Amino acid sequence: MPWMPSQIEIYEEMTALSASMVEAAQTSDWDNLIRLEKSVVALRRSLALDDDNSRLTPREIDMKHALIQRILDNDAEIRRHTEPWMEKVRQFLGGNARRKQAGSAYGAPSS
Repeated sequence: MPWMPSQIEIYEEMTALSASMVEAAQTSDWDNLIRLEKSVVALRRSLALDDDNSRLTPREIDMKHALIQRILDNDAEIRRHTEPWMEKVRQFLGGNARRKQAGSAYGAPSS
């Protein structure tokens, strides 16, 4: 049977990835941010298959909670950097849609 990482190891990897995601968000490295997020999603899926706390020691449960808290803190920091960018994208896309609608309404060619 192949070696499977423990829950704690998976959460540690997710924490490290989320810290890298913070760096990517701070530098507006959106491609890297997306790549890292895909890695986190894959780890999250593996946890969904085996997230049974009954096999964890009390110390491991405390570690798990601390790691999850760090992931959540990193997520908040990532959102602090990505939400203003996403709002600009929404406004840009919304403006293009309105221009196309106006062009269609008045028979002007849309670009």
